[in-house]
Amino acid sequence: MSNIESLIQGFGVAFTAYHLALMVCGVLLGILVGVLPGLGAPNGVTLLLPLTFSMQPVSAIILLASMYWGALFGGSTTSILFNIPGEPSSVATTFDGYPMAKQGRATEALSYAFLSAGFGALVGVIVITALSGYVAQFALRFSSPEYFAVYLLAFASFVGLAGASPFKTLTAIALGLGFASIGMDSVSGSLRLTFGLNELLRGVSFLVAVIGLFGIGELLITMEEGLRFDGVKARVTLAGTLRAAADLPRYWLALLRSAVIGIWMGITPGGPTAASFMSYGLAKRFSRRRAGFGRGEPEGVISPETADHAAGSSAMLPMLALGIPGSATSAVMMGGLMIWGLTPGPTLFTDQHDFVWGLIASMYLGNVVAVVLVLATVPLFAAILRIPFAIIGPVIIAVCVIGAYTVAGATFDLWLMLAFGIGGYVFKKLDYPLAPLVLAMVLGDKTEDAFRQSMILSRGSLSIFWSNPLVGTLTTLALLLAAWPLLTLLVQRLGGARRLA
Repeated sequence: MSNIESLIQGFGVAFTAYHLALMVCGVLLGILVGVLPGLGAPNGVTLLLPLTFSMQPVSAIILLASMYWGALFGGSTTSILFNIPGEPSSVATTFDGYPMAKQGRATEALSYAFLSAGFGALVGVIVITALSGYVAQFALRFSSPEYFAVYLLAFASFVGLAGASPFKTLTAIALGLGFASIGMDSVSGSLRLTFGLNELLRGVSFLVAVIGLFGIGELLITMEEGLRFDGVKARVTLAGTLRAAADLPRYWLALLRSAVIGIWMGITPGGPTAASFMSYGLAKRFSRRRAGFGRGEPEGVISPETADHAAGSSAMLPMLALGIPGSATSAVMMGGLMIWGLTPGPTLFTDQHDFVWGLIASMYLGNVVAVVLVLATVPLFAAILRIPFAIIGPVIIAVCVIGAYTVAGATFDLWLMLAFGIGGYVFKKLDYPLAPLVLAMVLGDKTEDAFRQSMILSRGSLSIFWSNPLVGTLTTLALLLAAWPLLTLLVQRLGGARRLA
């Protein structure tokens, strides 16, 4: 049976009143989870999972997947309106989404974010439909060296393509890797950088760090500027939303490039967060309006949102076909499959045909439902900008505190949040980039594990990273990107020397 015929059968399974109602409920719950910092899609799906044990597997996975889509959209909302990423993968959206909101362009920023996210998700689902029968053969070629090469490529893209000072970027990456290494070593079991504090045995929570860096850090900056909230006068109209939708095709190159990046990082272990950062870096590097990035450039919202949702959708493919989750949320969903008595892998497509294709069909429907719902609530979200900062400020602090405490129920996390908030303030004052630090905290553990496993396999030889064409290409490209600032400087000096001669 062809994939198209299977997809038609899947729509017969998913397109029922009951499943559509589950999609609406899941999306609304997901938006709420995404809006609240400290929860996020993985935690939201985890909390909802026990409630699905009495449901049919296909209904349960539709509810969880719809919550996932809603959380991704909800994370964009607080990123744009408050500069507080509700989702880790929404961090890059803050760089230009929040400046647009402060300029009174909240409707435009939210519309660009939601529409481009819907496009990225749709492309990701189309890829799943087309490649679900063939992905196993390719993805089985990935082992520790390939994983490390992908992570190295994500880091190197910041050094070579972000446009910031390479020294400051490397400093941020080093700090992020250092924070990621705090706690118990997963390989040797030894303790690292805990300084005798039992609270650090479990490491530094990424969500706590993000809440501090962006939430508290931005509040400190705003307080220094005199408690001004520039987006108060933003007006929201249906015409503004339709105008943004009409302008979106102008950014077709950014949409396609970001969708490709997102699909690649979703199928490989890079994940949505790395995809959004990499897409933003490439957009900033190659855009004709690169000077506007960080000041409210629409392409700076469109690129990370497209990549984020393309990666979120396509991450389901390796989870279903190989049992290899491409994101934290898909890992939680994979646990749900096992609880329901289903075994992820190539045989799932034959043994549970209706389940798999019902899920894939629901991904088309669920993302359409999500886009419609979030666009319908754009006026509600943007109306928050009319509230005076004297009211919004304490509310944001309360949400940040609740979000940080919810992660592990530890008072120590509140002090960590405050420390990271001060660090975020210092970084912004000294013009150090936060994105590489955040990315290093996300991928630090995975990068270290992949590198050490590769060294064990090769008995300490770095040649393993050129042991086959795939890993060799990835590693070489990463090194070229990392050295790009030096190569550019060398070419400029040689050109200057020739002109003087």
